[in-house]
Amino acid sequence: MPTYDYECDACGYKMELFQGINDPVKKKCPECGKQKLRRLFGSGAAIVFKGSGFYQTDYRSESYKKAAKADSSSKSETKSSSKKSDSKPAKKSKGTD
Repeated sequence: MPTYDYECDACGYKMELFQGINDPVKKKCPECGKQKLRRLFGSGAAIVFKGSGFYQTDYRSESYKKAAKADSSSKSETKSSSKKSDSKPAKKSKGTD
């Protein structure tokens, strides 16, 4: 839930209010009691994402993560063994036969 900034046009009172996006806008000033409170536009209405990131793989089960790790390690072993068996043929020197 975001934090919104409010200001009263009657008394100048300013406040921050932590409320849901779908909650109604507050109108009554808690300081003077008049219906002159208005919500200000600004960065307060933005949603802040914290953490390493929000990817599909961030919320995978432990069993999925273990299987993926085992799969990636078996692929790296296959690549390293194929590199050892693949050797380039020796270059022939350009000379007279």
